[in-house]
Amino acid sequence: MSDSSGPGGRGRALPRTHRIAAAGVAALGAAAVAFSAVPGGARTTAVEAVPADRVTYSAERITDVRAGVTDQLAGASLKIERIEAKRKADAAAAVRKAAEAARKKAAAAAAARKAAQERRAEEAASRAARRTGVERVAARSYPDNLDGWIRESLDIMRKHGIPGSYSGIHRNIMRESSGNPNAVNDWDINAANGVPSKGLLQVIPPTFQAYHVPGTSWNIYDPVANITAACNYAADRYGSMDNVDSAY
Repeated sequence: MSDSSGPGGRGRALPRTHRIAAAGVAALGAAAVAFSAVPGGARTTAVEAVPADRVTYSAERITDVRAGVTDQLAGASLKIERIEAKRKADAAAAVRKAAEAARKKAAAAAAARKAAQERRAEEAASRAARRTGVERVAARSYPDNLDGWIRESLDIMRKHGIPGSYSGIHRNIMRESSGNPNAVNDWDINAANGVPSKGLLQVIPPTFQAYHVPGTSWNIYDPVANITAACNYAADRYGSMDNVDSAY
């Protein structure tokens, strides 16, 4: 250590710690001088140091933050659940809508098929009615006399495969009734038994009913029905009305 009181009037050198303390004191002094140099009417701004004990953390604040986060998570979860529920509801509604559309489509198709069937049935009925009308016109085209009755009967017999000829029918009609469609035999064995022979070919009612030909009248006195039934009976028993030359 050197002595600061030597020649030249310098004092003894200060240790390091003393120099630091002196510098601090000098700084404080300069600050005091500067503060006192501010005029009395001038405004000054002082920054007050915040005591360390004021910077604290509240346990209650932290709890509220945690609760807020929990509430937010719960709200987000509820929102997701609602979105999922709406998605499922929309999907179910779409399925129901598709099923209803399919049901309506099937019903419309069934209605269309039914309408088509009814239309076909009506068309078939109309065609049948037209055919019937043509047949009736054709039937009316026969003269209403013995010749017309025989010819109409022959046409019906051909449709049903019943044999017979004009001459054979005409011959037997003339022998049995002389061409009178209302003739009734009230004296032979059939009359005695309560079933007299009737009509052009003198057919008894049970035989007429048994050998009646479809498409002809059920009236035994109808000329065409009487001839056709009698020829049907003669074909079954004798092979044809042409083979009959007497009471049969």
